[in-house]
Amino acid sequence: MNLAGHPFSTIDWSGLETTVHAGESGEALWRRVEIGDVRLRMVEYTPGYLADHWCTRGHVLLVLDGELRTELGDGRVSVLTAGQSYQIGTDMEPHRSSTSTGARLFVVD
Repeated sequence: MNLAGHPFSTIDWSGLETTVHAGESGEALWRRVEIGDVRLRMVEYTPGYLADHWCTRGHVLLVLDGELRTELGDGRVSVLTAGQSYQIGTDMEPHRSSTSTGARLFVVD
């Protein structure tokens, strides 16, 4: 990650606009900031959320609240709860998220 030319700054996430992204079921509510090629997101998945696509973008993802299920293209599944993270490189393994109970995440990609 390279935040070239970006000085120290802070973010008040509560003041950012929320955008709604429909899943195959449920919704993903995003608040985001972009710094060069780096995207920072606070994401909330509603209960019953299932992503409508397989993602190949790299992420560092931290679960803040709830439970997140991440399925990989080869069939492996990881279930993460608050305080757990995953990291995956761009074009490494297709993955998609779901949650039965809802989850709140911080994502850098």
